[in-house]
Amino acid sequence: MAEQKDLRLAVLIDADNAPRSAIGDVMAEVAVYGTPTIKRIYGDWTTPNLASWKPLLLENAITPVQQYGYTTGKNSTDSAMIIDAMDILYTGQVDGFVLVSSDSDFTRLAIRLREAGKKVYGMGERKTPNPFIVACDKFVYIEVIRSAAEKAKAEEVKGEEPKQEKAPKTKKPAKKKEGAAPAPAPASEPPEPESKVPKAVVELIADAVETMADEDGYAFMGDLGNLLVKKQPDFDPRNFGFSKLTQLVRYLPRFEVDVRQTSLPHVKHIYVRDKARK
Repeated sequence: MAEQKDLRLAVLIDADNAPRSAIGDVMAEVAVYGTPTIKRIYGDWTTPNLASWKPLLLENAITPVQQYGYTTGKNSTDSAMIIDAMDILYTGQVDGFVLVSSDSDFTRLAIRLREAGKKVYGMGERKTPNPFIVACDKFVYIEVIRSAAEKAKAEEVKGEEPKQEKAPKTKKPAKKKEGAAPAPAPASEPPEPESKVPKAVVELIADAVETMADEDGYAFMGDLGNLLVKKQPDFDPRNFGFSKLTQLVRYLPRFEVDVRQTSLPHVKHIYVRDKARK
């Protein structure tokens, strides 16, 4: 995202296939990619199961769009959302779209929007079918967004807690038994770092590094991140417990990270090399 400007984004949410409890975190994630100039959510608001959405929509300034379910078993919400997306596309008001849904019915819409030169970000649960995921420029799992937000809140609360000084406890010296050998420490082998990251992902990073590498085998970290998302739209370091790509790469012993100082005092460039492919 280093090369991206502040994109004007249209956020379109499928109320039937989006968790309401995470909508605030989703909107915070949207702000990372650009400015949400249009925010709409689609559903049949006459049904009781959507009533709890109201306070969340007011908090996040999201406009509800009413769409009646004309026939039982048919999702007319999808059609309304697709029609609105095309209307917005032709007005030229935005630079990109955020489609919040776990429904594969929006696959063709994502493809069409990208054909028109618009950025398409998808956000849905892990149950989202792969065709919709790969149709987007980037896809982010809502579970990952929610987990990262909960972790940030926990760290914030922890930082605000006053530290209480505890009185030091006096320990009585333990009596040594004559002739008794000290108990050996339990042997435990540290887990392999790669075990946290699937081998397929390690190979994906390695292939991307090889593609971007210069004569010395180093690839610029910023370009590497962009290529990884192009190869696999749902690639996100947070999927594996890391907030940044650099942290993920440093975790894997297969790769070497080189931090280079630039002419600017506070700007550094980070490069990565695959030690297995010299």
